[in-house]
Amino acid sequence: MEARFARIHGHDVAYRTAGDGPVILLVHGIAGSSATWSRVIPELAEHHTVVAPDLLGHGESAKPRGDYSLGAYASGIRDLMAVLGHERATIVGHSLGGGVAMQLAYQFPQLCERLVLVASGGLGKEVNGLLRAVSLPGSEYVLPLLFHRSVRDAAAKVGGFFGRLGLKGGDMAEEVWRSYTALTEVRGQMAFVHTIRSVIDVRGQRVSARDRLYLAADVPTLIVWGARDRIIPVQHAHATHELIPGSKLVVIDDVGHFVPVERPAEFVAALKDFTATTEPFVFDESRLRELLRAT
Repeated sequence: MEARFARIHGHDVAYRTAGDGPVILLVHGIAGSSATWSRVIPELAEHHTVVAPDLLGHGESAKPRGDYSLGAYASGIRDLMAVLGHERATIVGHSLGGGVAMQLAYQFPQLCERLVLVASGGLGKEVNGLLRAVSLPGSEYVLPLLFHRSVRDAAAKVGGFFGRLGLKGGDMAEEVWRSYTALTEVRGQMAFVHTIRSVIDVRGQRVSARDRLYLAADVPTLIVWGARDRIIPVQHAHATHELIPGSKLVVIDDVGHFVPVERPAEFVAALKDFTATTEPFVFDESRLRELLRAT
């Protein structure tokens, strides 16, 4: 699918869409793009309208100097849905996209029919050390050297790059390499740094949804994780499952962080079963007041 573009607030937002039916919106992770979902979109589109945006600062979307917080990303998704005429959707988020999905459900609960968290950020402190390092002061001056095309090309011949991330070859390596090569452009590097610093510091993830997960009690929630995730540990999946009553947990063996890339068939099967066996959430403001007053 070729990218389409929507002009929102003066910036071009790229997205890919396919299919017809209830809407599934797919939100990629940091330094990624809608290409993260390329192996799962065709089958999902058989019975759904699938929308996969490139977040601002990522992929083919504009990379302005601006706000790269979770709240800003959530507002951007809301605006794109409005432009495309989609009133509600099952919101699926991978890694950083999981944090964006939770923020969207929190800020705009009327838009969220279901919530799917895939190796999601924002559910605990622990995160890979390389991402913590990017949050350090001065990293924006190192990245242009690290991601220079000549360094990138040399790293491609060495192969140790993926090992330091705890990754193997194949589809997963291809996804990480796609993200890495996208950061050779300065504006993309700056968006990457600003996004990292909005959610991570040297001690780990500094934004957590755990104290508000009780608000998802009425929202059908699916949690999908790879048992061998070396970016965000699978323990976050189990803890989140306990904190969201009625949530469904799927842990896939011998898989790392990029579940939709490494095991697209198993991911699609879990998502299709989830949407087929749950009723869409309908926001009730009186119920929200009840939950908030009970805390």
